[in-house]
Amino acid sequence: MAYELDDDPARVDLGVVWSFLSTEAYWGRWRSRDDVVRQLQGSWRVLGAYHGGAMVGYARAISDGVSLAYLADAFVLREHRGRGLGRRLIAGMVQEGPGRDFRWLLNTSDPGIYEPFGFRAPDESLLEREGANPMRQAR
Repeated sequence: MAYELDDDPARVDLGVVWSFLSTEAYWGRWRSRDDVVRQLQGSWRVLGAYHGGAMVGYARAISDGVSLAYLADAFVLREHRGRGLGRRLIAGMVQEGPGRDFRWLLNTSDPGIYEPFGFRAPDESLLEREGANPMRQAR
């Protein structure tokens, strides 16, 4: 059975997203379910990966809708990894979607999957302000 990508936010299975982000993700586990719902609702674009109608992967982005986007919460469920689905999700977000000409940013501890899509360490023009975010304190 083939995998399908869909950017319809109404199709996103919040239970799958919450389950992964709250138990398996190495990032942002401090978020509550309500936080995840607000982030999903406030996203500029979401992309789900589906197998037999069930959601098995996910990525979301926030953006100004003109020139800049931030990729967040990209994942593929463990039992569906190794089939190129993560690469399809990233390509669907940054190369094939409406933001293909944007500057894309992300924070990750796993840069390897993103490098083929042009992601690189920032140059001296990019600055970051760390807040009192619990995610930063957990590192």
